[in-house]
Amino acid sequence: MQVREVSLEIGAPIPKGDQALKDISGKEITLNKAKQTNGLLVMFSGNDCPYIERNKARTIEICRYALTNQVGVVLVNSNANATLEAMKAYALSQQYNWYYVADPGAGIADAFQADHMPECYLFNQSGMLVYKGSIDDSPGNADAVKTRHLNNAINDLLAKKSPKVNTTPSLGCNIKRF
Repeated sequence: MQVREVSLEIGAPIPKGDQALKDISGKEITLNKAKQTNGLLVMFSGNDCPYIERNKARTIEICRYALTNQVGVVLVNSNANATLEAMKAYALSQQYNWYYVADPGAGIADAFQADHMPECYLFNQSGMLVYKGSIDDSPGNADAVKTRHLNNAINDLLAKKSPKVNTTPSLGCNIKRF
């Protein structure tokens, strides 16, 4: 496990927002088109990371919360070994009802400067980055969570305020680019 601050700057626009990405449904989407009335949550994820496994319930909860509040959701799998078939099976097993896209060659991860799974980026309704980092302060243990960083950032976004905390360390498995 590595810990590092993500380096896409707060206030930056959605990187590669108009690049076509293939969703597990076979449809092509763009991040800009996935953005909803109140913004967009982009989360780098995967199917086989222990931190993804430990965060499954929290990932589903925060993604549903975002969608309920008109924040679009796109999970991005940038791992070199990711296949749409495996991603689709995983998404069905987790009952995802948001976009889950493949990022062959990790071009989206590179544009975001994302290195970990899960790693979260929250954009406001104008497509500007307002939060980057982790879901909460305890990615390895749901019982030890004290601060729900991403949930707090979404609440601030909905209240038309800048998140009190806009950057947290990104913890988790490395994106497997090779």
